[in-house]
Amino acid sequence: MTSENELRDRLTASDAPAHTLDARQIIARSRRRRLPRQLAAGAASAFVLAGVTVLAVQVTQLSQPATMTAGEAYDSGGAAPEMNAMKRAPADKINLCTATLAEVSPSQYGLQLDVTAPMTAPAGTDPVPVTVRLTNTSDREVVGMTPTSPAITLSQNGVVLWHSNGPVDFALTAVDLQPGASIDYQASMTPVLCSVDDDLAESFRADLPALAPGQYELSALMDFTADPSMQQPTTELDLVSGPVSTIILG
Repeated sequence: MTSENELRDRLTASDAPAHTLDARQIIARSRRRRLPRQLAAGAASAFVLAGVTVLAVQVTQLSQPATMTAGEAYDSGGAAPEMNAMKRAPADKINLCTATLAEVSPSQYGLQLDVTAPMTAPAGTDPVPVTVRLTNTSDREVVGMTPTSPAITLSQNGVVLWHSNGPVDFALTAVDLQPGASIDYQASMTPVLCSVDDDLAESFRADLPALAPGQYELSALMDFTADPSMQQPTTELDLVSGPVSTIILG
């Protein structure tokens, strides 16, 4: 017969493996279980970051002066045109701070921009509303699209002191003008002095110095994309300009 001591020894021997824990084996098994989840989470994060990177690249490309696109359709009963690739800078990058006011060729479609208001404005650093009129000076109907607001330039003696700046608004305005007809646009200008460094930034500094009271000039530029029915002779966007208008700051 088995003695009590022998039974105790056998029980102790059989229980030992069940209560013996190998820390290294447990950690290794835990790591093996977590690894697939970590890899999946890492892959998901990589896709998210890749998506953000791609979006950033796309936005950066859209902001480049070399191209300008628009996805909004123009309802003229025909095909919906898109902003065409252009080989020049966009309208708001033609006149830069401290540079000589650019000499621009007339619109190939007979369009003209005139700053109609204001003729006077208070000196200071507050934005001033500006009204600009787009007129069809040709002898035929002109159909197409423009941005919702023109680029404004404030100058004196042919030198650029300030111009429209900041993020690009890709919204569009439909244009359908008979000969002699016109439409008005609303914009703004700030009677302050900008520098070369301001053109290197996304938008101008908030603390630009105010211009002294006196006589200055306002002018406007705008990109125009013609409807396919216009049978445009070039794929470049048409640059619309006009004469300078005098404004008195006081």
